[in-house]
Amino acid sequence: MDLILEYRSQLIDGTLMTIQLALSSLAIALVFGLLGAWAKLSASRAARRIAGLYTTVVRGVPDLVLILLVFFGGQVTLNNIGAATGLWGYIEVSQFAAGACTIGVIFGAYFTETFRGAIMAIPRGQIEAGISCGMPRSLIFRHIIWPQMVRFALPGFTNNWLVQLKTTALVSVIGLQDLVYNAFTAGRSTGQLFTFMAAAFVIYLALTGISDLVLRAVERRYSRGVVRA
Repeated sequence: MDLILEYRSQLIDGTLMTIQLALSSLAIALVFGLLGAWAKLSASRAARRIAGLYTTVVRGVPDLVLILLVFFGGQVTLNNIGAATGLWGYIEVSQFAAGACTIGVIFGAYFTETFRGAIMAIPRGQIEAGISCGMPRSLIFRHIIWPQMVRFALPGFTNNWLVQLKTTALVSVIGLQDLVYNAFTAGRSTGQLFTFMAAAFVIYLALTGISDLVLRAVERRYSRGVVRA
């Protein structure tokens, strides 16, 4: 315990970095998920094919492989394009940017299916009733589609978020000083690797527990007035 207290600032900094990375990647994942769901439900065949290719490829490649590809290959690709076109100079992709973008794109594929399933679960007659009443599309989305989509998507969203929060640990392999990286560094320097990995275990468990409680409260909020079987 004395070692944990001695290195508490390092663990706190790593925890804050992990939370920041998780929230940043979540914002990206939500954008990709909503766009992917819209594309898969679109009347355009090209949009459906692009969305299908996106979800198939991303979900078929290990997360760590994609992170390494983006971090090492993405920087080279951007600089080669900039040198060839003269549009920009040297660009250095940071560990945080590579990790947040890659994890966001990865989980955007999972959120795509979550949102698509949630939208498909909404009774079509309610949307048709809104159209027949002369409601504009924006009003139909805000008052009919969005509230029910959130309610139907929350169980899958919760599962994806908890997995995504733990997936941030993979970014430690490219040098981002997150919780795992800092705990491993402290454990290796003191010869007490198990102690610091156990501390990281407890912190991740606390983060997932808090997230689960918050999302359960949101689910209750959107499930008011719904009769459960």
